[in-house]
Amino acid sequence: MSRPLDGITVVTMEQAISAPLATRHLADLGARVIKVEQPRGGDSTRHYDRAVHGVTSAHFTWLNHGKESVALDVRDDGDLALLRRILAGADVFVSNLAPGALDRLGLGLDALHRDFPRLVIADVSGYGKGGPVDHKRAYDLLIQSEGGVCTMTGLPGRPAKPGVPVADIGTALYVYSTVLAALFERERTGAGAVVEIAMLDVIAEFMGAPLNQVIHTGSVPEPVGMGAPIVAPYGAYPTKDGQTVVLGTTNDREWARLLEMIERPDLADVAHLARNEDRCVARDEVDRIVGEWTVRHDLADVLDRADAAGIGNARLNTVADLAVHPQLTARDRWHDVPTPGGPAPALRPPGLARHWEIEDGAVPALGEHTGAVRAEFG
Repeated sequence: MSRPLDGITVVTMEQAISAPLATRHLADLGARVIKVEQPRGGDSTRHYDRAVHGVTSAHFTWLNHGKESVALDVRDDGDLALLRRILAGADVFVSNLAPGALDRLGLGLDALHRDFPRLVIADVSGYGKGGPVDHKRAYDLLIQSEGGVCTMTGLPGRPAKPGVPVADIGTALYVYSTVLAALFERERTGAGAVVEIAMLDVIAEFMGAPLNQVIHTGSVPEPVGMGAPIVAPYGAYPTKDGQTVVLGTTNDREWARLLEMIERPDLADVAHLARNEDRCVARDEVDRIVGEWTVRHDLADVLDRADAAGIGNARLNTVADLAVHPQLTARDRWHDVPTPGGPAPALRPPGLARHWEIEDGAVPALGEHTGAVRAEFG
């Protein structure tokens, strides 16, 4: 098998989503990932539910296949010494523990960098080091709230959290990509790196366009539900057969094509609908015009016409629809991974070179590899 991170060892003290998703992707690319868990319960996501074969949670299965689980009480001198021996032979250390937890163990970032100069150290926090709120715990909803995301979601006066944990997932992808960059740098310099990633920084980056709008115009964007405040029409519309179609235009040329598609070319010369910024102001009128046409046509007909017209379109699917999406099946995006309760389908990682392979790495039981790792590292 050809895997780009074969021979790389990652040690992680992680919980929840942001660090575990990053290290799972490293495992997908061939890294050996040693997940250090506290013996009493381990990673909190293990116990969210028992969705997978009545044994393992949906979250833990998603985030942890392909890893080794080692149960260590790092407050015990012997187990802490074992952890340091493991780190001495590792390439990467990832952590997203509560503020100050590593320092209390004598594993602060400066100490680790001094003791293991070739180690790439990635530490995730909610708010970064320094500043008035660096001591605070950080969960996805809390960071999305602090970062303004929830006021961009939902409807005016009714903020909402996006249904997926975008702060956690975004942080994971920055950890993943930055660790890979640090490993590449080490190939040239021989030196490790200390990477500190704050979830608030990630969300602030995600909010770049609304931030620019506020900074430069003083105008605060309002949420528009199934849509986007910067373009119109761009939203969800009912169809004759009780489905919902999502249609999107991103410029004035597409608006002209959409008018032809919905048999309203007479609107092409209407001044207050001519430009995208004008249509955003007249969003309710625009959505009414489009919806009056879609509700007279079945979903399949709308999708076919939109494809022919070069208009972006989609069906509003449920999670159940995604689980059987024909595009994922046709492109062989699923593979089975072993879990403590039996095999379970998992998606292949989105980013793979054509010649790379991935293993069907197992979801580990708590402490499953403790004995083997103790024997290996003494």
